[in-house]
Amino acid sequence: MKTIFKSFKFRIYPNKEQEILLAKHFGACRFVFNHYLNKRKESYLEDKKSLNYYDNANDLTQFKKDENYNWLKEINSQSLQSSLRNLDSSYMRFFRKQSKFPRFKSKYDRQSFKIPQSVSVEKNQLLIPKFKGGIRINLHREIEGNIQFATISKSTTGNYYVSLTCEVQHQPYEKTNSMVGIDTGTKDLAILSDGTTYENIKTLKNNLKKLKYNQRQLSKKVKGSSSRNKQRKNLAVIHEKITNVRKDYLHKVSTEIVKNHDIISVEDLAVKNIMKNHKLAQAMSDVSLGSFYSMLEYKCEWNDKQFVKIDRFFPSSKMCSNCGWINQDLTLKDREWTCPSCGEKHDRDFNASKNILKQGLKIILSGSGIESDIKQKQVEALSLDESMKPETH
Repeated sequence: MKTIFKSFKFRIYPNKEQEILLAKHFGACRFVFNHYLNKRKESYLEDKKSLNYYDNANDLTQFKKDENYNWLKEINSQSLQSSLRNLDSSYMRFFRKQSKFPRFKSKYDRQSFKIPQSVSVEKNQLLIPKFKGGIRINLHREIEGNIQFATISKSTTGNYYVSLTCEVQHQPYEKTNSMVGIDTGTKDLAILSDGTTYENIKTLKNNLKKLKYNQRQLSKKVKGSSSRNKQRKNLAVIHEKITNVRKDYLHKVSTEIVKNHDIISVEDLAVKNIMKNHKLAQAMSDVSLGSFYSMLEYKCEWNDKQFVKIDRFFPSSKMCSNCGWINQDLTLKDREWTCPSCGEKHDRDFNASKNILKQGLKIILSGSGIESDIKQKQVEALSLDESMKPETH
């Protein structure tokens, strides 16, 4: 068994009074985040002084004593502290060049706040501080492990959700002694070196006509009117459906791949750079490769499987997987090509997946602490025979 942290998301159904209190929590946490983001910026611009979490937390204690901000006392104090933690975390990611500079939160986007402790579920009721009697929750699945903290959110469609993060004793998947290379793209989501192909279901493209129609209708509505608000919700429902269908499919595919293979090798694609290409941006957004890679990575970690990324500049598509010759004239429109050196005929994507696996194994073998018998099995896997090729391309 292995200890992991796993989240369980459920829909909740607050009554009218609870909706008002939730709105106060959303607004207060958003206000605290924006107020101290602005304070940090001003402090640096005026005094060249950088504030940290503890500076903000001490100031918040005094800030709540101001008569003009008495309403902050209605809110769970730990949730307000969590907003400051989130702000500090955003700054840390920015300084590490992992994300952009923190932005002010808007009341028109998805709303959320965190409850760090004192969270429990009893008889279909979510019990959290400040909410007497609990909030009705739809427990469509069993909660595993011990609840560590919760995040309450409200989607742009007006639905309320709770995400319960639990400490779970997880039983890793059984070992299969199998390894695979994965080539990804916009035509197909994933092409595996064992011949398996997972299609791209194109959720955005299939709903694009409906999206455009509803967007046009929204643009015709008067700002601030009830009809505009209703149309905005209709548009949000379509976007939410697209997101949910795509996420469900990616979870199913990633789980199946991790279950069936012990070593998974992928290409370290620069997804953000590809998104800057207006010819590929929509298709790349539709396939959501960044989310797919993240799912593969953390599921491998949960199940003691090896996940390796090869260099993004490695010529996986241009290299012949049989003899190693590199086709410098290969273009994106060339889906099949024949190696002039050995005469091997290649399907572009399948050939790339085989090369990705080989390169991934080389990276693993070059590391330290790998047992000799495992090394031998991996070296033998480098010579992929004809039986691993798909029947048709």
